[in-house]
Amino acid sequence: MKELTVGILQLPTLGMNATRLEYYLKNAKERGARLILFGEYVLNHFFKEMEGMPRSMVREQTRQHLKLLKKFAKQHEMVFVAPIIRIRKKQYYKTIVKVAPNSIHYYDQQILIPYPHWNEQDFFANPIAPLHDPMTFTIDGFKVAVMAGYELHFDPFWEAVRRKKVDLVLLPTASTFGSHNRWRELIKSRAFIYGAYVLRANRLGEYVDGETQWRFYGDSMLVNPEGEVEMMLEDKESMLIEPINRKAVKEHRRGWQFDRALRARERLTLKEEKH
Repeated sequence: MKELTVGILQLPTLGMNATRLEYYLKNAKERGARLILFGEYVLNHFFKEMEGMPRSMVREQTRQHLKLLKKFAKQHEMVFVAPIIRIRKKQYYKTIVKVAPNSIHYYDQQILIPYPHWNEQDFFANPIAPLHDPMTFTIDGFKVAVMAGYELHFDPFWEAVRRKKVDLVLLPTASTFGSHNRWRELIKSRAFIYGAYVLRANRLGEYVDGETQWRFYGDSMLVNPEGEVEMMLEDKESMLIEPINRKAVKEHRRGWQFDRALRARERLTLKEEKH
């Protein structure tokens, strides 16, 4: 049965120096990794920090990191998925980039956090529009979907996972405020219900806003289709490299038959609509 070796780089915001990134990716290559996921606000600063940064600095940060990812994708024959900030018409867009050896694709986050203390919706220019499916692609026979961390909470994205028979969901996050347990349980539940692996990469680092300290705690993990955590990183800079296999996905779906139950009723609904 086919296997795919996937990885997470659990890091704080990276500087322009490529040495640290090069070290990790060389090691990942030696361990057979084909797909590497970064957390949110790793290639760029946290959005609250960007409020005081020149737009030109943010643009250069994005340009340099995209250049590095393109170089390493070709050099190591890997695929990288990473949140990144793009600037269009002097406005910031919260985006996820997929960099392959011979291609590059972007996915603009569709639902952004709107809360008073954490208002990405107002900071970024991503439009409020009808939802479309998350980014999906195939690598070594595995169907992969990509959604932003906040989008985990919304069923339409997961319905696309079910409909497209996705094997692996990539979930980059920037979780803080001691929300470890809530995120773990949400991810485990989604993995089990939709019968897919979930690879969650959470960033590290701190941001102080007045008297409030934002501590990004890591806790990056790989969860299997049974809703079990196969591997988890703690709260230090580190890398996770693990294989996943199609057998686990197929056995889960065959055993629990969630999708089969829904499809049988969807067919009945279509017949009724025709009559």
